[in-house]
Amino acid sequence: MTYRRAVAGGALLGIGLAAFVDEAVFHQLLHWHHFYDRSTPGAGLVSDGLLHAGSWLATVAGLFLYADLRRRGGPPRPAWWAGVCLGAGGFQLFDGLVDHKLLRVHQIRYGVDLTPYDWAWNAVAVLLLVAGLLLWRRARRAARSHHRGHLAGLRG
Repeated sequence: MTYRRAVAGGALLGIGLAAFVDEAVFHQLLHWHHFYDRSTPGAGLVSDGLLHAGSWLATVAGLFLYADLRRRGGPPRPAWWAGVCLGAGGFQLFDGLVDHKLLRVHQIRYGVDLTPYDWAWNAVAVLLLVAGLLLWRRARRAARSHHRGHLAGLRG
């Protein structure tokens, strides 16, 4: 149960952090786009505010799960970091494929060739997902070996 909670809490934190970085850097600092660009600038700002609020809700929920796991003896670190990477990579890939290409609610940038931006955006997402999957495998192995050791101790 602790393993699953660690992955879930890490994933919430990863989603929240990825959404926050996207919104702060690309929406506010660079002014490249709003979360929803298919309407008025006012609607774009409202959509940015909703994304910002959602990112903080996910971040706070993830941190509450982390605090609860710490109170119970600490989260399994590889499981926690697997969740962070999987959440951030999943958010980024969803944004890059679904929001940018399928629904076209916004693009990374306007008035330029999108190809290098799209490749970079999705490559970072894939790298985060691969890192998360590798950490997840390590965490599962550690959890299984801990469980086997615990069962052996009960039998002996």
